[in-house]
Amino acid sequence: MITEFDLSADEIALIDTAKSFAKDYIRPRAAVWEASRKMPREALKEAAKIGLTYLDAPKPGKMPISFAAKLLVLEALSEEDMGFAFSLTNTQGIASRIATDGTPSQKERFLADLQSTERLGGSALSEPGAGSDFSGITTSARQVKGGWVLSGEKAWITNAAEGDVFLVYAQTDPEKRWRGIGSFLVDGRQDGFEPTPPLDLLAGHAIGTGGFKLNDMFVPDEDVVALPGEAFKTAMASVNNARTYVAGMINAMVHSSLRHAVTYGGTRQAFGKSLLENQGLKWSLVDVANKLEASRLLTYRAASLISEGQDAMLAASHAKKFAGDMGIQAIADCIQAMGARGMRNDIPLGRHLACAKLACYTDGSTEIQNERIGASLGEVYGDD
Repeated sequence: MITEFDLSADEIALIDTAKSFAKDYIRPRAAVWEASRKMPREALKEAAKIGLTYLDAPKPGKMPISFAAKLLVLEALSEEDMGFAFSLTNTQGIASRIATDGTPSQKERFLADLQSTERLGGSALSEPGAGSDFSGITTSARQVKGGWVLSGEKAWITNAAEGDVFLVYAQTDPEKRWRGIGSFLVDGRQDGFEPTPPLDLLAGHAIGTGGFKLNDMFVPDEDVVALPGEAFKTAMASVNNARTYVAGMINAMVHSSLRHAVTYGGTRQAFGKSLLENQGLKWSLVDVANKLEASRLLTYRAASLISEGQDAMLAASHAKKFAGDMGIQAIADCIQAMGARGMRNDIPLGRHLACAKLACYTDGSTEIQNERIGASLGEVYGDD
C-alpha cells in the first residue's frame, strides 16, 4: 500500500497494532461471528485493551491521531471484517464528541464506558421512513421545563443491537424542515428508551444494525448537543469524514479479496499450469488491481483535504461513489477467479461482497453521491 501521509511513529505503531489484531484475532473468528448473527462484544473489549478505541479521544497524556492514521487503522480492520470496524468507529465517534465538547457530567457518565466498550453508541439519523432525505425525519422533540421530550422511532442504526448511548436527531418544528432539527445525547438506560429487534441482514452482523423507539423520553437541557438549525449543519459537516472512511473500508475489502484470489490462482493447478498463468484470469485480476489503485487515490485525496482542514465534500462523494461501484464488481470478480472455493464461508469474500453492498447505502447512498457530484458539474466542468 502506497500513501503519502506524514505519519508519526506512534501512528505507524498503532496501524501495525491494528494489522496484527486483524490478522491474529479477527481473521480466525469473523466467520463464527457472522454465523452467530450477533455482535462480537468480547472482540470489541479486546480492541479496547490494545488502544484501538482511543483514536479520537486519546488517553491522558496522548495526542489524538490524525484523520489519515485513523483511516488506515479502519482499513486494516476492514481487511478481515468491515462490520467490526464500522461498529468500533461509531462508538468512537460518540466518545470523541463527548471528550471534545461534552459537559463534565457527560464525560463522567459516558466516556470511560464508551472507550472500554462496556457501552456502545452511535449516531441516530435514519428512521423507518427517512434515510437519505434526512430533513424528512419525523422523530419529534418537544421542549418542556428543564429539557425536551423525544418521541419517535429510529432504524438502520449502527450498534443499536446492543448499544444505549446515541446522538439522536429529532425535529422540533416540521415546517422548518432541516432548520428545525436538533440533536440530543440519549441515555438508553433511562425511561422511555425501547430497543427494537436487530435487523437480520444478508451479512455484516458485527455492525449491530438495529433501531429503537423513544416513548416520550425526557432528555435534560444539559444533553442537548446542537440546537435546531445547527444540528443539521453539524451532521452534514461530519458526513464527509464518514464517507471517506467507508470508501477506505471498501478498498480494504477489495484488497483482501484480491489477495485471496491471487494466492489461490498462483497455487491451484489445472491443465498443467497454475490458474494465474492463464491470461484470461490474470487479466481479470489486473482489472481489479487497476481499479483498486484508482479508488485508493480518490480516497486518500479526500483524506488529505480533510487532514488539511479544506472542503472535502466533493472529494468524499467521488471517493465513496467510485469505491462503492468498483467494490461490488471487483469482489465478485475475485470470487469468480477462485471458482467454487470463492463461495466458502471460511474465506471472507462472500462477507466482503455483502458488506460492500451495504456500504453503498451507508452515510449517503450512491444516488446521493450522484446528486452531490451532479450539483457541482457546472461549476467544476462548465465553460469559464
